[in-house]
Amino acid sequence: MLSVVEANYQDDYKILLLFNDDKEGVVDLKEFIFDGKLKPFKQLQDMEKFKTFRVDYTLKWNDELDLAPEYLYFKAFEKENSLKPKFHEWGYI
Repeated sequence: MLSVVEANYQDDYKILLLFNDDKEGVVDLKEFIFDGKLKPFKQLQDMEKFKTFRVDYTLKWNDELDLAPEYLYFKAFEKENSLKPKFHEWGYI
């Protein structure tokens, strides 16, 4: 089962993630937060709230918001051709 084991804020809406498969990558969540499709995430437009994430299998904010580790993995590595079959299986492409 995929999970986030470590996360470190970088800048803007970028977070460096380490997954339990030892892959490390940066996820940029700016577009996700500002697209307005998921209204609960709108509160994370406030940078101070965004920075309050914690790691608990995935990224969580305020015990109310979290993102699937598979989605974070996809966002961090979506340009890696070798992972496209996995992303297709998960329904992200």
